Parts: sequence; structure tokens; C-alpha cells
Amino acid sequence: MSSTPAPRTREAFQSRYAFILAAIGSAVGLGNIWRFPYVAYDNGGGAFMIPYLVALLTAGIPVLFLDYAIGHRFQGSPPLAYRRMARAAEPIGWWQMGICFVIGVYYAVIIAWAGMYTVLSFTKGWGKDPKAYLFGDFLKLADKPGVEFSFVWPIFGVLALVWLVTIAALAAGVQNGIAKVSIVFIPLLVVSFLVLVVIAMTLPGASTGLDALFKPDWSALTHPGVWVAAYGQIFFSLSVAFGIMITYASYLKRKTDLTGSGLVVAFANSGFELLAAFGVFAVLGFMSQASGTPISKVAGDGIGLAFVAFPAIINEAGALGIVIGVLFFASLVMAGFTSLVSIVEVVVSTVRDKTGWGRVPATLAVGGAMAVISLLLFPTTTGLYLLDTSDAFVNNLGIVGAAIASMVVVTFALRKLPELARHVNSVSSFTLGPLWYFVVGGLTPAVLMYLLINDVIDKAKNGYEGYPGWFNGVFGWGMSAALIVIALLMSLLPWHDRSSLHQQATYEDQHVTEEELA
Repeated sequence: MSSTPAPRTREAFQSRYAFILAAIGSAVGLGNIWRFPYVAYDNGGGAFMIPYLVALLTAGIPVLFLDYAIGHRFQGSPPLAYRRMARAAEPIGWWQMGICFVIGVYYAVIIAWAGMYTVLSFTKGWGKDPKAYLFGDFLKLADKPGVEFSFVWPIFGVLALVWLVTIAALAAGVQNGIAKVSIVFIPLLVVSFLVLVVIAMTLPGASTGLDALFKPDWSALTHPGVWVAAYGQIFFSLSVAFGIMITYASYLKRKTDLTGSGLVVAFANSGFELLAAFGVFAVLGFMSQASGTPISKVAGDGIGLAFVAFPAIINEAGALGIVIGVLFFASLVMAGFTSLVSIVEVVVSTVRDKTGWGRVPATLAVGGAMAVISLLLFPTTTGLYLLDTSDAFVNNLGIVGAAIASMVVVTFALRKLPELARHVNSVSSFTLGPLWYFVVGGLTPAVLMYLLINDVIDKAKNGYEGYPGWFNGVFGWGMSAALIVIALLMSLLPWHDRSSLHQQATYEDQHVTEEELA
């Protein structure tokens, strides 16, 4: 009788509905609310919907299917799934996990800010000058980038609370934690934003904002940059290619419609982006009319839109401003929290697979380490500089680089696309064929390579945001390169239970040989 221990049974979502809501919770994040509206406005308005839809169909959905196929077929976190596919591919999974680790430690602080601004909305506590309040009283931002351990204690306290809730949710497990968080927060998020949109539509000037957003500039379709922007938006908004959907798909039951689920998630994500665009630009239209300032001067994205423009709008909106503020910032909290849970789960799942630890100790170890780093670096007077640089390099460059590596290796080095397509087609309603091979193996990597090269050249020539070269070198280029080196080193370390690397999948339609899994 063999003394080899039986491989650990993998957790699972109890229903397809739970998985879909969890996947939507991951996809719908801060970028849907504060990035998409401005990207659409700045790239042709209504005309942008054409490249956006093309990008969704030719990049977002096909890559989402690829992630689902890898996770469901090889039943593991990214490093384990890629290793089961081929041992040489394992570093790609560690690279994706490292990206999630870095994003998680700074993403949490934005949720803390949004939570604090939800409370501030009741009294409009940012005063008459929201910009001065944000960078002065609230963040106490240092005059120049650097690393200072001068803590802003209110943010520190709320950030600690964010991590405690995140760790508690993940410790509860896939169904009782991740799924239940999404089952509660996603409907609440949709209802909150629907109410916000209805209120926004009643404001004077709302039609001006919507006209500015959706009035088509058909000439924009002739500019390559508009199409690149569409692919970039779709790619980053769907949570593809950095391990989340691989991890979530590995928790699916045997007979789950992968492509049907993927279509629901993709179109739900895009639907929420459009809903966010309606709400944001209706409110910006009101601000434009109230201040006598053109839309082009009040429209923006990211932190500036959320924590400067919206408080300024709330100041002008009278009693309704309080309602708008609470709904808007609470929506940021809910969207951000479900995404944070999915990001940290990639790291937790990887540690569990690598070490054989149980759910609770792995969550405490991972969550504790991420929380400590997050609390040391980001609720400080230099935290915003660190956040901005990490996001620009590790998020933008890292995710695109890992995606290209994944698609090129899976398509050309390993030639696994036909096997993955057969697996998906055996359980799904919408089947994959030659068009999927072309998009995943050719079109999408080519577009992403164009994005990556342009971004790298721009940052290499012009720097980033005028920050010192050493700062970008350490926390931008250096951190991005370090993740690749760490991924290679981690792939050399032994797995706790080497028999799990050769574990046969339980699906009747899978016939993976020992050689393929080694």
C-alpha cells in the first residue's frame, strides 16, 4: 500500500450563480467607476462604443475563456495550473501571483479612503476646497516623492479595518466567504448606483454631461490610439491575465458551462461600466452648468475624479449632495472590496497549493504579510507617490507583460490551445474554434505588445509624472523586474505534496498523462 497522502480536496463554489457573482465582483472594480467614463469621453464619445465592443469580443471575452480553461482544466492556483500544463510554464503563474500581491497591498488603501469619504459626505467635511483638503489635511502629502514612515493615523486605522474584514472574509472559505461577499455586495452595488444615476439625471445640466459623453466623434475611429485605448480598457476592467479568473475557475464544479458563465460576466461588467458612465457624466454636467466651466475642464479620471471633482460637485448640489456623496463613495467601497478579495485570494490559493496549509493558516499568513506591508507604506505622507508608481508600472506594465507571455507560451511553445478548447467545449454551450485560436494566439498578443512597447518607450524617455529617476527606478522598473526574478526563483522551490503535481483531474473528459503534468 502506498504511503503517499491523498491530495487535498479543492474547495468549490456551490453553484454557478455564486461563481458568476464572485467573478463579476472581481471584474467590477474602481476602474469601472472612475476610469471608463473618462476614457470613453476622451476617445470619441459615442463613437468609442464601436472599438469598445470590438475589443470586448476580440480580446476581453476570448482571454477570459483562456483563463477559465486553464483554471478549470488544471485545477490549481496560477503556479500550479501552469506547472500542470508544463513545468517550464510555472514561472508565469508566479509572475501573476506576484502582481496580485503588489496590487493588493496598495488597492486596500484606496478602499480605506473611499470609506472615510463616505462618512465625510454626511457633513461635506472636505470644506470648500476639496483638492487642498485631499492633499493637505487628508493625505498630508509630502512635497516630493520618497519613503517616509510618517503615518497619517486616521487612514492607518481605517486601512487596518479593511484588512481585518478582508482576512475574515477569505478565512471563511470559497463559498462561505468569497461567494457570500459577492452575493451581498454586488446587488447592493448595482442598486446603489442605479439610485445615484436616477438622482443624477434629475440635476440641472445632466443632459449636457450625457451629450458630451455620448455625442459621437466619428473621426476618432480613424485614430489608432482610440482603438488601443479600447483594448486597454477592456483588458484591465475584466480582471483577466493576472491569475484571478484562473483561481476562481479552479473552484468550479465538473459540469459548469464555462463560456456561458464568461459571457454573463463580461457583459455584466460592460453593462456596469455604461451605468457608471451615465451617473458620472450626468453629475459632471451639473457641475459644468453650476460653475460655468466647460465639461472638458471638470471631467477627469482616477483619484482626481473621485476625491476632488465629486466632492466639489457635492458641495454644489445642496441636500442632494449628501445622498450623491454617500452613494458614490459607498459604491467605491463595495466595488473595491469585492475586487480586493479576489486579488488576495490568488495569493492565498497559491500558498495553500505550495505548502499544503489549510485555509485559515494560509489566509492569516498571506493576509497578515500583505497587511503589514500595506500599513507600513501607504497610510503615510508619501503613500500616494508609492501607490501611483506601483500602479503605473506593476499594474499596467506587469499585467500586460504576463498576459503576452501566457498567450505566446500556451499557443506556440506548448501548443495547448486545441486541448483547452476541447475541454471548454466538452462542458460549455458556446463552443470555441479557429477564431478563438486566432484571437488568443495572434490578434490579442499583437495589440497588447503594441500597448506594452509604447508604454515602455514613453516611460523610458519621459519618466513618470516627473518623479525622480531613482524613485521610478526602485518602485517602478525595479519592482517590475523583481517580480520576474522572484517568479523564476519560486518555480525552483519544491512543492509540499509532489503527488499533487501528478493528480489526475476528476473530470471524465480529461486524460492528462503523467508526462503532461510533470
